[in-house]
Amino acid sequence: MRQDSLPEPDMRPLAEFPPAARAQVAGVLTDIDDTITTHGRLTAAAYGALERLRAAGIGVIPVTGRPAGWCDHIARMWPVDAVVGENGAFWMRYDNDAGKLRTVFAGAPVPDRQRRIDELETAIRAAVPGCAPASDQFCRIADLAIDYCEDVPPLPPAAVAAIVRLMEDTGMRAKISSIHVNGWFGDYDKLSTTRRLLAQEFGVDLAAAAARERWVFVGDSPNDAPMFGFFPNAVGVANVRDFAGRLEHSPRYVTRARAGAGFVELADALLSAR
Repeated sequence: MRQDSLPEPDMRPLAEFPPAARAQVAGVLTDIDDTITTHGRLTAAAYGALERLRAAGIGVIPVTGRPAGWCDHIARMWPVDAVVGENGAFWMRYDNDAGKLRTVFAGAPVPDRQRRIDELETAIRAAVPGCAPASDQFCRIADLAIDYCEDVPPLPPAAVAAIVRLMEDTGMRAKISSIHVNGWFGDYDKLSTTRRLLAQEFGVDLAAAAARERWVFVGDSPNDAPMFGFFPNAVGVANVRDFAGRLEHSPRYVTRARAGAGFVELADALLSAR
């Protein structure tokens, strides 16, 4: 389906998430940018919500497009159980008993990947004026992130679509986040790696409908669409409405508040049901 012909999202207020279903939630899978963060910052309230969820025995796993360097820090120092990074290229989990970080990659190394990424970055910068490699590109190990509004003046939708086409023309998978276009070589995404992580690390088989209902995903942008479509109790923070008509799948529920305040709203709703 063409991106400009996607249906308008049909999302219910978070208040319609039944208390009995909220009480059964075992874990929260969450995007980071503009979902936990607000205007690029992690607020005390949002970080506190992570702490409160985990203290209540609710699993917390960020599922993000952010790079390996960030994920190393997140897995070690945030109140989380694991982290999926670079749109599914790997997951990281810190073993507190052993005092070690473990990284599991989604697939075999891609031959000549870095050269191909470098060449494509140069081509995109030449073809799409105003874009730039993401400021965190230096600590990525698997994907190319092109900034279209984080540290550069916002580009129009046509320019963002051009970046996607250039990536896809080279055989990359490409996804649009709220700040970057991410591209990678490999048959994985946020959803496929999350499913492997939960099965291998926590014994959770998401093929079972009952298991899917006990895990909530919360996000805000098109690269979260596979997760929105898979989890029956997926939630969008209010800024997901900024992408109306551009989501292949929409979340079932949407918060009143945007970004990190919306994440806090979801955490409060889950904890109050207990």
